[in-house]
Amino acid sequence: MSSVTTTYVAVVDDDENICRSFGRQLRAARVQPVAYDSGESFLADTKHPHFGYLVLDILLGVMSGIELVQRLAASKAITVGTRKFSRPNTLWSLALVLLTWCAIASAQMVVPTQRGTLAGETFSVVPAPSTSGGSEQKTQDTGTQATPPGSVVGTVLDQSGAVSVGTMIRLTPEDKSAYREVISGDNGQFLFSNVPPGHFQLSVSSTGFGNEVYSGDLSPGQAFLVPPIVLSVATVVTQVKVTVDPVEVATEEVREQEHQRILSFIPNFYVSYRPDAAPLTTKLKYQLAWKSSTDVVTIAGVAFLAGLQQAGDQYSEFGQGEQGYAKRFGAAYGDAFVSTFLSGAVFPSLFKQDPRYFYRGTGSTKRRILYAISNSVWCKGDNGRWQVNYSNIAGAVSGAALASTYYPSTNQGREILQDSLIRMGESSLAGVVQEFVLRRLTKGGHRKDSSVTSEPTVSADPASKP
Repeated sequence: MSSVTTTYVAVVDDDENICRSFGRQLRAARVQPVAYDSGESFLADTKHPHFGYLVLDILLGVMSGIELVQRLAASKAITVGTRKFSRPNTLWSLALVLLTWCAIASAQMVVPTQRGTLAGETFSVVPAPSTSGGSEQKTQDTGTQATPPGSVVGTVLDQSGAVSVGTMIRLTPEDKSAYREVISGDNGQFLFSNVPPGHFQLSVSSTGFGNEVYSGDLSPGQAFLVPPIVLSVATVVTQVKVTVDPVEVATEEVREQEHQRILSFIPNFYVSYRPDAAPLTTKLKYQLAWKSSTDVVTIAGVAFLAGLQQAGDQYSEFGQGEQGYAKRFGAAYGDAFVSTFLSGAVFPSLFKQDPRYFYRGTGSTKRRILYAISNSVWCKGDNGRWQVNYSNIAGAVSGAALASTYYPSTNQGREILQDSLIRMGESSLAGVVQEFVLRRLTKGGHRKDSSVTSEPTVSADPASKP
């Protein structure tokens, strides 16, 4: 009767429950287990029997499973089965079993594997090589065996070198027919088993970190050990858009305009040196009209005009003396006051248009002249678009019509039309003077940094306004 040879299996794991569970299963299979709680205790046991298999956890205490394999590979006194291995590379024929999230340490093993399960966990068992006639014996004809799958294992770390827990790892095969995903465990490790041989790509992603990509080629039956994947902090581009209340901006701009004076004393409130000035509210339009109409210089100018009319006996119907001067002054001031409010507040509020002249300051002289002349019939709306200046046209006609009621008239209809055209012409002339003369004579209000530049965004649309 032939004697029964006992097969010894070394189980190296710092988890006592796993060692005990493996022990029961191995003894049931008539295999004798020998348990070690660390790689150091395994190496220190010089009286251990010849092992046919090695069940090894990658994550141990001081010495990891990979370090233990490297120590065994460097040793020339280790025997497995009935054979002594004197060359380090032959030690990779030892079987390494994958426990939970542990990895197969042999990164270049390409021999066939036997698949099994234990307590819901997947592991691979590869028998230690035996000798026959001084050469290795093949267990099967490799030409008739199907191509065995492999496995991919690795660790994910953060920038500090600590393991990254809960990181999503996606494996995509070369044909991209399907992908698999796993989450890194408490030790930062991940494992893909039953991976078809060939090229593969790993995509690693985690909240707050940038995506990392790693590619490799897996051989049949190979346990591919991926180098540690270090996550990099994701680049976050934050766009801060600061907005202010346009009413506050317009109020500040009007406050500046109210300090604009020609030669430091003549009001020049209805010109903006900011091409992108905020639109005026109805309140600001009336405020600007009131400020211009009640300015002391405006009143003094009307008084001077009335004196000239008195001296030239213009509108003789008003007579002479104090009474005649008062009539001329009242008619002239009333005309200025009403015209300012109609063209600068009432109709601009009704048509939602801006009554100001927007200084251009750039371009050819011809284009600037056309731009200034068109001011009487072309203006900027509160929406920022250029449009027909209905406010100025309506204000000129209405002002002429009202003036005909308190100025002596022989042909009211003709005089209204004539006066309206004169007012439109005055508006165009005022634009030319503003564009080429008054800019240099106006003091205060406009700031140096608000002067017009050649940027397209600060000039009027040449296609819309000449």
